[in-house]
Amino acid sequence: MSGSSQDPSPPPYAESKDILVNHSKSSWMRLYVPATALNGGVASKKLPLVVYFHSGGFISYNVDSAVYNAGCNLIASATHRLVPKNKLPEAYDDGVDALEWIKNNSEEDEWLKSYADLSNVFLMGIGTGGNVAYNVGLRFTEKDLTPLSIRGLILLSPFFGVDVTVGAGPDNMEKIKRSGWKVMVTGVRGDPLVDRQRDVAKLMKEKGVDVVERFTDVNDRDEFASIRSFIYSSAP
Repeated sequence: MSGSSQDPSPPPYAESKDILVNHSKSSWMRLYVPATALNGGVASKKLPLVVYFHSGGFISYNVDSAVYNAGCNLIASATHRLVPKNKLPEAYDDGVDALEWIKNNSEEDEWLKSYADLSNVFLMGIGTGGNVAYNVGLRFTEKDLTPLSIRGLILLSPFFGVDVTVGAGPDNMEKIKRSGWKVMVTGVRGDPLVDRQRDVAKLMKEKGVDVVERFTDVNDRDEFASIRSFIYSSAP
């Protein structure tokens, strides 16, 4: 679990622990819980669980990179194997493994059992992580994850190397609609990929998916507030 840009300590507002997901694949995730919850500041109401996939163009970064450590709170931040050593869809397979681990250990892991609302789960990713969140989500549209219940996808400036609005794309959007998930799609004006991100959001809407779009200028200071609002507006 080494990297070139590690932050050896968790953020002061959260506690974290690392979990080995799959030994043979060396995949793992970092689970964050707000310090207020561990100190008794959160009473009876459990908190939504966000499964987060990092960016890095499929070739760099990991969950121990400082840039991601700084932004996480109640999150299961999952690693995945990188290219070129590994090929897609292995990154998606690792994302599936992370969700399966949470499903199978929800009663054994004390943090998940005590603090996570497993009926209120979101898959979130930025850049290529948005791609992973989208594709991992598709694999669970027709699969039983009980006791987990996915409520939505949060795709932050998602990277799509191919046009997901053609081919099997429309059918995949139908699967998301049938699952009843809400989807948040964000983008930054001036990003060369913003038109494709808009097209994805447009097709989802045409297929009846409940979509929240947020396309802004660089340095959107309200992004985290908008994500929080999306999560809590999607609660069961």
